[in-house]
Amino acid sequence: MGKTIIQKIFEHHSKNKANVDDIIDVSIDVRAARDFGGANVIKNLEKHNLPIDDSKKTFFTFDCNPGGCDQKYAANQHLCRLFARQHDITVYDMDKGIGTHLAFEEGLIAPGDTFVSTDSHANILGALGAFGQGMGDNDIAHAFAYGKIWFKVPPTIKIILNGKPSKHASAKDVVLKMIKELGANGLLGYAAEIYGDYIDALSLDGRLTIASMATEMGGIIILFVPNKEIISFYKKTCGRTINPILADSDAVYEKTIEIDIDDLSLHVSKPGHPEDVVSLKEVQGTVLDSGFIGSCTNGRMDDMRIAARILKGKKIAQGRILKIVPATDTIWKMCLKEGLIQIFKDAGALIGSAGCAGCAAGQIGQTGDGEVTISTGNRNFTGKQGKGDIFLASPAIVAASLIAGYIVSPDEIPDKPVSVKNSQKKTKTEAPQKPKKEVSLQVKGCAWVINKDNIDTDMIFHNRYLTITNIEEMGPYTFDNLMGYEQFSKQAKKGDVVIVGKNFGCGSSRQQAVDCFKALGVSVIIAESFGAIYERNAINSAMPILVSPDITSLISDKDDLEVDFATGTIVDRTKNKVYEARPFSMVQKTIFLRGGLLEG
Repeated sequence: MGKTIIQKIFEHHSKNKANVDDIIDVSIDVRAARDFGGANVIKNLEKHNLPIDDSKKTFFTFDCNPGGCDQKYAANQHLCRLFARQHDITVYDMDKGIGTHLAFEEGLIAPGDTFVSTDSHANILGALGAFGQGMGDNDIAHAFAYGKIWFKVPPTIKIILNGKPSKHASAKDVVLKMIKELGANGLLGYAAEIYGDYIDALSLDGRLTIASMATEMGGIIILFVPNKEIISFYKKTCGRTINPILADSDAVYEKTIEIDIDDLSLHVSKPGHPEDVVSLKEVQGTVLDSGFIGSCTNGRMDDMRIAARILKGKKIAQGRILKIVPATDTIWKMCLKEGLIQIFKDAGALIGSAGCAGCAAGQIGQTGDGEVTISTGNRNFTGKQGKGDIFLASPAIVAASLIAGYIVSPDEIPDKPVSVKNSQKKTKTEAPQKPKKEVSLQVKGCAWVINKDNIDTDMIFHNRYLTITNIEEMGPYTFDNLMGYEQFSKQAKKGDVVIVGKNFGCGSSRQQAVDCFKALGVSVIIAESFGAIYERNAINSAMPILVSPDITSLISDKDDLEVDFATGTIVDRTKNKVYEARPFSMVQKTIFLRGGLLEG
């Protein structure tokens, strides 16, 4: 029986066969920690007196806050620098750009290699035919120390794109079409391979745009077969001859999905949910306050050139601001050399240092209360980039819309922009609590039933709190960005059981979204399914989680429950009924009983 691409990559990096659903140790070619996660990684390493497996394969990347303009970020960055000096680890500091892009620009990663980072979009390296995975602090510390980490071999979905988009449509329009059809959890728990004539001819920058949004579809990774451009890139920049890893002709796929992109029109994602995608015409005319071009999804040179072509000789609409952030310093310098920086400045745009910008809450790109913005980023979760409403679109649409002052197609830019509209909202604060965790394979507690799917990590633990590293301080911020549950941390009691829908914890790789429940003393989270990174983080930090399909329709809020992790049995004492969840796996049980992945 043939193997898929991810199975072959895993087998090349493991002593085991990579059969679907097997849990195997995989060696990691490159292990990286970012500025917001690096301090916690170091804390884990030092707490457990762990070594560095190979300093030449270990890196820090400061892309979340390249200005070091937040005191806690600055402190974390300095801590990472000191640790790096001690252990001869390379730091790609705040002047370099997005770590996942540096991984291939600097020749650290090639097709067929493996890469892990505290960046939930590390799977962007699937664009090169490499394996990348975003992980939490425990996982990365383990990879730093031992050079390997466990993975459950995922099944693979084959995606075929049929047809050719319209001449104005970009790779961003294609991936928005994909997420519209597949949904926020359409690839949950799966790797994907993507094929089609359009994909074969797609540039590296276009591939990165599509690959970067695998996370927003719940996917582990979308893998591309390297084309001539990728192979040539490595030959010219690294002197490396690439032999691409291909799926076997008789590889077994979970299913094959065909998506029609023939004559695809321009698309936009509406605020709050990346998968809420509509035709540009449905939102055309929406008045804007600001725009953002950048992120790991659309901060490449192709994106900068497209934006410059539209902005040349024009001005941003009065009262608006367009923020432009190249992905890496190399791209920034190319923009300078080609005169693009001058075009951006003449148009009235603000250009930031290379990095993640608004997506990471650490640099320009944030929105004010009631602000309406249009962004080339990969996420527009409520509160992700501040209190504003965020539309997602291609660089061409963003540039055109900021000239017009409203959402518009690049070929319909008006002679005169519209005026700005303003709105205001109130913010909320929470009070602290200091609960303790319980260690037992059986628990009792009162149910909190939250019948919602796709609760993302910004709803659970917002990115404005990411500099908090003390678990005891995290509890008060749990769910304070989830509408209707802002008071959860005040009302939850030690031992409570949280019941949630599908794809719980989608989005970021932040460990705090798990640890905040531990801080409150929540005894177990039972979901219909979990985001892939969130599931790992919970298991590795010994936070009990169970999967039980349709559980939100079976249990009522405030029911009295008894839960057995070993058997998966859920006893509803209020209704006198028994339900089943998937019990702890051997790995989960082992990690839980010893108190966490890194505990002795």
